Amino acid sequence: MPADAPTLFTDTGDDAATSFADLGLRPELLQVLDSLGYEEPTPIQREAIPPALGNRDLLGQAATGTGKTAAFALPVLHRLEDLGSRGRTPIALVLVPTRELAMQVSQAFHRYGRDVGARVLPIYGGQPIGRQIQALERGMDVVVATPGRALDHLTRGTLDLSGLEVVILDEADEMLDMGFQEDLDAILVETPEYHQTMLFSATMPPRIAKLAKAHLHEPIRITLGREDVEAGESPQIRQSAFVVNRAHKPAALGRVLDVESPVATLVFCRTRNEVDELTETMNGRGYRAEALHGGLSQEQRDRVMDRLRSQTADLLVATDVAARGLDVDHLTHVVNYDVPSAPEAYVHRIGRVGRAGREGVAITLVEPRQHRLLKAIERHTGIRMEVERVPTVADLRARRLELTRAALRESLLQDEDELDRFRGVIESLGDEFDLVEVALAAVKLAHESMGGSDDEVELPDVSLKPDAGGGKPGGKPGGKGKGGPKGRGPSGDSARIWVGLGRSAGIRPGDLVGAIAGESSVTGREIGAIEITHRFSLVEVPAGKVDEVIAALQATNIKGRKATVKRDRGNKGR
Repeated sequence: MPADAPTLFTDTGDDAATSFADLGLRPELLQVLDSLGYEEPTPIQREAIPPALGNRDLLGQAATGTGKTAAFALPVLHRLEDLGSRGRTPIALVLVPTRELAMQVSQAFHRYGRDVGARVLPIYGGQPIGRQIQALERGMDVVVATPGRALDHLTRGTLDLSGLEVVILDEADEMLDMGFQEDLDAILVETPEYHQTMLFSATMPPRIAKLAKAHLHEPIRITLGREDVEAGESPQIRQSAFVVNRAHKPAALGRVLDVESPVATLVFCRTRNEVDELTETMNGRGYRAEALHGGLSQEQRDRVMDRLRSQTADLLVATDVAARGLDVDHLTHVVNYDVPSAPEAYVHRIGRVGRAGREGVAITLVEPRQHRLLKAIERHTGIRMEVERVPTVADLRARRLELTRAALRESLLQDEDELDRFRGVIESLGDEFDLVEVALAAVKLAHESMGGSDDEVELPDVSLKPDAGGGKPGGKPGGKGKGGPKGRGPSGDSARIWVGLGRSAGIRPGDLVGAIAGESSVTGREIGAIEITHRFSLVEVPAGKVDEVIAALQATNIKGRKATVKRDRGNKGR
C-alpha cells in the first residue's frame, strides 16, 4: 500500500459493545452525552472518534442521519483547554455549504460543549458582518462557516487562523457542487502547515478524492451507511413509486398526498423555478406549502423553517442544496418530484425520515421512460421499490369519507359537552325529518367543509417503459441500436447560450456545468461544448431547454456573481 493511501474502515454492521467512555472522551463531555440521553455511539462515531483523538486525518463517507456531526465535534471539544488558558484565535474551523447547516452544526457544538465553556461562532452570508467581526475579536474556540464568508473574513484580516489545530470539511461534495472549490483552496492555503483535517462527504466522486489527496495526510477512510439501531427499532421507510406523465405530476402529487394524509412532507425538486411553481400549485390545492431554495434571503429562510417547525406549514418544497442539513422531527414523508439521477442522492434525500425507529414514507414520481433510473436506485439500495398506480377518483373519495368519519368519531368521543348545545337543532329537525336523514345531511356538510368535493378528473393510467436501447428491464441497454453519443453533449438539436462572465471572473467549465445542472433539469451529460473567453462564455445545451437554462442562471449566482444570460445570437441551433 502506498504511503499516502488511506487506511480503510468499512462498516460491517458488527456492533461492538462500545460506550462513549470506551472512546476516551473527557468526563465533561461524557456527562453532557449522558444528560442528553445518548447511550452508545453510532458506527461512524465509534470508528471516527478514536483516530480523531489521535490527531489522524479522516476521510469519511457518511449519509445524513449517521451522527457524523458528533463524530467530529466531540474530538474538537475534547481538545479545549481550561477557559482561562485559551487564546483569542480559534483552534477549529468547520466549513459547510449552507447557512442552515452552519447554524445546525454550531448548535451541536454548543450543545455538546456546554460543560467545557465552548465558544462557538457561525459565520455566513446574509448576517451583519460587523457583528461577526466583534464576536471574532472577543475570541472564539470554534468557527463554523460557509466558504464565501470565511474567505471574506480572511481577506479583511478579521479571521486569524494562526492558532488553528483542526479543519473540518463537512458535506464536501455539496461545497464542490456549489462552486466553492477555489474558495476552499484559498482558505486551506491560509491554515498552518501542521494541523489535522477531517473531510466528510455523502458521496466520493473523483474530485473528492483529488481534494483529499491535496489536503489530507495519510487519512483514515471510514465508509458507512445510515445509523444502525437496536433490533426492533430499525428505520422503517416505506418506499414506493408512482408512474405518471410529466404534465400530470402536480395533480398526481396532490392525489397521493390527499390519500397519504402526512403530518409533514418534504418535496424535492430540481430547480428553483420548479420549487416556486409547485409551491403555488399546492397552496392552490389547500396545502400550507412553503418554498426553500437558494434564491431566498436568510430572513426568508428563517421564516420558512419557523413555520415548518411550528407546524403552521405542512409541506416544504425544496431543492437539494437548500435542504442540506435539514432535520425536522415531525417529518413523515419525503417525495422525489423527479427521480434523482444519482442513487446516492436518493439515499441522502429519504434519510430525512425513518430516524430513531420512527416510521417514514418515501415517494417517488416516475415518468414512464425513467425505468433505468429507478432500477439503478434499486440496485444501489438493495430494495425493490413498490410501483403503484396513482390513486383514482374512487380511491380519493373513499379516503376523504374515511377522514370525515374519523373526524366525526373523534368529536363524538371527546366533545360530549360541546355537542349538547346542538341538541335543540336535532330535536326540532326530528319533528320534520327522519333522524338518519338529518345525520346524513350533517355528514355531507362536514365532508364538504373538509375539502371533500368530488370534482376530480381521472388521471391517465401509464406504466414504465423499458429504455429505448433494446436492453431488458433493469439490465444494460442494448448495444446495437443507434443512440446518443457516449460522451457529454446534447443528443438532439442544440443551441448556445451566452453568459456574461469569463476568465476575468475566474470562470471555469466546471462552474458553468455545476450551475446549469444544479439549477435546471439539464444534466451534466446533456451539456455540450463550452467556450470561455476573457469576458464571456458560450455553452451548448439542448435546444428545447434553452429558456429554462437561461431563467435558472439568471436567478442564481455563478462563482458568487450575477451574470447576464441570453441566447447566443451567432447560433440558431443545429
